[in-house]
Amino acid sequence: SRRSVRVTAAKQEANVRHGSVVAKPGQKYGVVVGRFNDLVTKLLLEGAYGAFESHGVALSNVEVCWVPGCFELPVVAKSMAKSGKFDAVVCIGVVVRGATTHYDAVVSAATSGVLNASTDTGVPVVFGVLTCDTMEQALDRAGGKVGNKGGEAAITAIEMANLMAALRADGLAAPAWGPAAAAAGKAPN
Repeated sequence: SRRSVRVTAAKQEANVRHGSVVAKPGQKYGVVVGRFNDLVTKLLLEGAYGAFESHGVALSNVEVCWVPGCFELPVVAKSMAKSGKFDAVVCIGVVVRGATTHYDAVVSAATSGVLNASTDTGVPVVFGVLTCDTMEQALDRAGGKVGNKGGEAAITAIEMANLMAALRADGLAAPAWGPAAAAAGKAPN
């Protein structure tokens, strides 16, 4: 059809960019893990470790911080991102629905907090938080039937770190901002 011909022609002219899922030497990653439901978060962290290693990240370049739960993930993630020491930060946690509205409050705070940590710093902060109805669903996503979402979050961090680095190298994205960037004279105006 005419529409698909136009889309195909536009695709050929567009500059399409993707981040590589192979880490560049020396890249550093922060991981913030919620201790609540640690039966699952430990498995998610193991998945992240495995993915980092298999995608070229030396584990000595991964800094892990444990926090009480998902509600506390954003403040540590944002602080790590603002430090200027990390190419990306991964947030890992598990929230299982209960009989009260507490689930909704925690999920909402964690989701918006992680997003804001990323947009407020210019550093990719990846949402690796499971929001499940049951513990069985969480375990299925932590190395069970559905794979390991911690590993997927680590790969997303690598891809986003590489994409942002490439965009910045070509002048297509602002440098990361925060105290470390300001001290180095790299903060956007």
